[in-house]
Parts: sequence; C-alpha cells; structure tokens
Amino acid sequence: MTGISSASIQAFRQRTFHFGQRQFIIKGLANRRFWNDLYHHAISASWPTFFISAGLLFLLLNLCFGTLYWVDGSAITKLTSHSFSDAFFFSVETLATVGYGEMHPQTLYGHIVSAVEMFSGISSVALLTGLTFARFSRPRARFLFAQHAVVHPVNGVPTLVMRVANERQDVILKATARLFLMRMDTSTEGVKVYRAIALKLVSDIHPELSLGWSVMHVIDEQSPLHDMSSEALTAIDSSLILIIEGVDEATSQPMLARHRWQPEEIRWNQQYRNMVHLGEDGAEIIDFTAFHDSSPL
Repeated sequence: MTGISSASIQAFRQRTFHFGQRQFIIKGLANRRFWNDLYHHAISASWPTFFISAGLLFLLLNLCFGTLYWVDGSAITKLTSHSFSDAFFFSVETLATVGYGEMHPQTLYGHIVSAVEMFSGISSVALLTGLTFARFSRPRARFLFAQHAVVHPVNGVPTLVMRVANERQDVILKATARLFLMRMDTSTEGVKVYRAIALKLVSDIHPELSLGWSVMHVIDEQSPLHDMSSEALTAIDSSLILIIEGVDEATSQPMLARHRWQPEEIRWNQQYRNMVHLGEDGAEIIDFTAFHDSSPL
C-alpha cells in the first residue's frame, strides 16, 4: 500500500455496527474518534452519563490545577503546611470563579496558573450551559409501538396492521406514517442489493394524533407482501420499518419516531385485542395494558 502512511493505516480499523438485529463489521472507514464528534456524543448520551461525565471532567480539571498549585507551595498565600487538599479546594474556588478570599495567588507563577484556570472555568460553564440547553430543547417523541404487527382480513382482504400510540397523550398535528419493507434482492447478474420498498398505506396521515393509530397496509396482488409468510420474509432477510412524523401542538417542534419489526414479530391470522370498553358508570375506558396483546382469529 504505497503512498499511505502507517498512521493512516492505523486510523482505518474495523468496528461493529448494528442494523436492527443484524451486526456488521465495518472496514475501510476512518475511526470515529471521540474528540472528533464530541458534540454528538454529548447530545446523544443519556442524562446520567452526561452529568457523570461533567462531574468527572470537573474533578479532573481541579486535580490538575490543584497539583500545579501544590508543586510551588509559595504560589498561594495561607496554603496550610503545603497541603494538597488546600491546593485542590483553592482550585475548586478558582475554577468556579467564587473566590472566598482566604487564599489568593501571591507569585507570578500562581497568578498565571489561576488566570488559565479562571479562563477554563468560564469556558467550561458556558459550554456546559449550552449543552444542557441543547439537550433540554431537543424534541423527543414518545410514541409506543406494538411489539408485534398482525395480519388479518379487513373487509375480506388480508391486511397488515400496526398499532401506534402517543404516550404523552397531547396532540401531534398532521402526523404522517411511512412504511418500508427492507429486503435483500439478488439481480440477474447475481449481485445482492439491500433495498427499501415503500408500502402503500390505507391512510398515511392523521390530522391530530392524541391517543392511538392503527396503521394498515392492504396485502393485495400489487403488494410486495402478497403470498408472503414469516418463513418467506426470513428467507429474503427482510424487516418492516414504520416511521411516524408530526408536529407537537404544545411546542410546535417536529417529532420523529421509528420502529422495526422482524419477520418473527409479525403474527399472521391474528388480531389485536380490543382496548376500549365501557366502565360501570358508562364512561369509555382505554386499557393500554392490552396494547401489545393479540389473539388468533
């Protein structure tokens, strides 16, 4: 491999990638280094991971600057008996720009280190505030998808049905649904291609999605699922992907959610259990404990 440095070769290492339930080994792409995509990691991490990482970074900075103060015991006035704990907590006060006043820099070295630390403290507070705001302001959809899709006759025609519910129970305006069949196709030349085939829905828009939605696809002669079964879908390495989009009425922010069903998660000749029934006082009750349940026809 002439013309490629050893450092470049080291950058192209294999990594794993999960697509649904399948796992791939990726080769030939440069590694996604943590520092090269720090913002994405900070936004996509869970809240506990985010705050634990921020706390560890705060501790690490204070340990570093505390060590710098401790190296020169005369840099800080009233540094008790050259104590590292005093140097550490002086660093905490400086990084947080609190400055209680008992200890302060008294040499040029101490002033330089404290100036660098104060700049680091102001910068880190600004970055942490911005990241926290970005995480809070990022729209998150709360859609509930049934664990299994079902296939049963509707008006005498086999129909694929998928249950979707809005867990927030607010209003999602102009909710749209798109359904895709992901399958492996082989061309006449023997080339395998993973394709996304759009499946036509009975209704692909809901004007105000507040509770639930039964998304349906009619399996007629024009449907890619015609004459298919769970075994046939497994043989062509396929899956179903449902994408829901809409606008949250309360925040006017776009919402997006998706779910994937593998062939073994499609129940043929079954229907969902009815979730709505009348209570003793005549009020209609929606029982979400039956949301995932289905029964044979």
